[in-house]
Parts: sequence; structure tokens; C-alpha cells
Amino acid sequence: MNSFKIKSHAKINLALNITGKNSKLHKIESIVTFIDLHDLIYLKQIKNKNHQISFSGKFSKNISKINTITILLRLLDQKQLLGKKKFEIKVIKNIPQRAGMGGGSMNAATLINFFIRKKMIKIKKKELIELTRIVGSDVILGINPKNVILSSNGKIKKYDKKMKVHTLVVKPNFGCSTKHIYSKVRKFTKSKFNNPKQSMLRMDYLKNLNNALEKIAFKKYPKLKTIKSFLLTIPNNIFVRMSGSGSSIVAYFHSKRACSNAYKQFKGKFNSHWCIISKTI
Repeated sequence: MNSFKIKSHAKINLALNITGKNSKLHKIESIVTFIDLHDLIYLKQIKNKNHQISFSGKFSKNISKINTITILLRLLDQKQLLGKKKFEIKVIKNIPQRAGMGGGSMNAATLINFFIRKKMIKIKKKELIELTRIVGSDVILGINPKNVILSSNGKIKKYDKKMKVHTLVVKPNFGCSTKHIYSKVRKFTKSKFNNPKQSMLRMDYLKNLNNALEKIAFKKYPKLKTIKSFLLTIPNNIFVRMSGSGSSIVAYFHSKRACSNAYKQFKGKFNSHWCIISKTI
């Protein structure tokens, strides 16, 4: 059987607003891009009654037996979209968990993209949207990953143009609970992205936006505020912002040299915290 190696890229929120709440979930709008930090997924078809899924790598600890991949495969099997095909899937986790970078959601999205591209599944757009919604709210963002503007009305607009920005991604030695962070939301903001335009992906526009979840996360974890404040002192940063509900903080730079300099300065000050140089894809 053929074996495949697939890259599952991290997503980062360049901006995020909370615009309201329905009966269960908050309404959000966000501008999202993807970086070359990625998990590796090794996949091959096997002659077995069940799928075999395993995780390894730096950030593989404490992944539940019920995860985005197991949920996705169960749904595909229930809908008989894979026929009787079973797969061995091995994931090397390079994207930190509980970091606001959608590692698990992007794993599921990457597999869906692979199955569609290889014509292993045929699925209509409406059914695809429903499938991703059940697996996880972020999964749809990773279907055919590009720069994304998610409007508060639920519409998604994707853009092909590359951003060409270098990033220093920092994660302290703790994660943030998405459920907890959102439970503390008390204020909503007026929608800004309901008329998406490619110009919204320009750095001079993005630097004036924010992540509405930062104040909540910083109150719960003051260390995050300390990290952001330090990164803001490093020369030539365009802006610094938390991704998703945290705990990753991302500093953006036009040049690789400036980003590399930021890495050295950060490690000199916070040597115990994980950080990595990356770039938008």
C-alpha cells in the first residue's frame, strides 16, 4: 500500500473580535493566516477492521483517545464516504496544544483535503460544512488553507495572495482553556469584517486591530502580558498579538533578519519558554 506524508499547518489569528452570542456559541469574526510551522501526518491504507491512529512528537502528550481525527473518521465511516477503507495514521505533533493555533482542527482539515484531492471521498459543499462543524468550529478554516476573513455572519472569504511575513511564535509552559476564556466574555464589539476586502490583509491595516480575548487571557495569566510587553520592545516588529484564545503570542516582522534577532533576544530573557521562527505560507 502507498504511504503518504502530509503537512498540517498551524493557523494564527491576525485579529479576532467577539460580536455576540447565540444559544451556545459566541459569534466571532477573524482574520486568519497559516504559517509553515506544521504537524506531520503519515498515512497509509491498511487491511484491518479499524483505523489505527497514533501521536508522537514534542506536543503529543495527553491527547485524548477521542480527538479530531477519530471524530472525523467515525463520521466518514458512518456516512460510508470512505467505503470500507481503513487507514493507519501517525501524527508527529510539532504544533503546541492549547495554544490558539488550531493544531487538532487543522489535522482533521488536512485529512479532509487529502481525501478529496485523492478522490477517496466525494462530498457536496453543504455536507462538507456540516461535517467540519461537528468535528470542530475551526476545521472549515483549514479546508483549502489560504488567507481567510471570517465574518460575524458566518461567511468565509479566502484569498490567494501571499502575505510574506516572518513570525516569532512564543508559547509559555502552560496552555489556555478555550472554554474558560470564552466563558469570561462580557463585552461585544461591532462587526468590522462583514464586507471583506483583500486590503484587510495589509499589515498597515492589521496592526491597528486587536484580539478581543487578550484582556481576559492576560488577567488569568499575567505572564502572557509580560511576554507581549517584552516582544513589543524588540526593534522592527510590525505588531504583536495573541492567537485565538491563547496561549501563543505572535510577533510579526517584514524581514527574516529582524525575526531572528527577536528570537535571540527573547531566548535571552525567557529561555524556558518555547518559541519558533516561522513565516506565512
